[in-house]
Amino acid sequence: MGSVSQLLTEYGPAFVQALLLTWKLTVLSFVSGFALGIVITVARLLPLRPLRFVLTLYVEVFRNIPSVALLIFIVFALPDLNVVIDYEPSVILTLCLVCSAFTADYLRTGINTVGGGQIDAARSLGMRPMTTITSVVLPQALRSVVQPMTSLLIALMLSTALASQVPLPGKELTALVAKIANDSAAGIAAFAVAAALYLASGLVIAWAGATLDRKVRILR
Repeated sequence: MGSVSQLLTEYGPAFVQALLLTWKLTVLSFVSGFALGIVITVARLLPLRPLRFVLTLYVEVFRNIPSVALLIFIVFALPDLNVVIDYEPSVILTLCLVCSAFTADYLRTGINTVGGGQIDAARSLGMRPMTTITSVVLPQALRSVVQPMTSLLIALMLSTALASQVPLPGKELTALVAKIANDSAAGIAAFAVAAALYLASGLVIAWAGATLDRKVRILR
């Protein structure tokens, strides 16, 4: 306990900054990935088979490729194609692509819970296909996937540890722990503090997700 107290006295501000950077990477990648996932989901519902094939391939690729491999490709391979992206946007882009693929997959499952009778009713009222998707199908699908999306957000928050693999100007939690472990003998205490911060963040996200799920859940 004394070593943890001493560590927080010396590195307390650094842990706060690292936690804020972790949250920043999480929010930016989740918001952008969630928005992109919705666009992909809607596009996959359109009666355009080539587009649906390409987007299905997109989902399968980014849902199954290791995030670290994707980050390495973006950081080290894209410059050979004259595409240079800074380190922080590279991390956000990596997590965004993975998040969008899982979001599209979860939303497709949510769409399958919408009864076909509702779609037929919308058509009988003269609603256009896109209006039916955005006004009838998608809102219900979103309400049914709150828990999976909560789990995805937690996984995304933990995956921000990818940022430790590139020289960001700031350090997120994992990178800070690695630095402390290299600079001092307080590695175990630093890992304990970082683990507690990750755990606390995950519990807050889980609580918020459960609360939202109870409010918007569709009782069938």
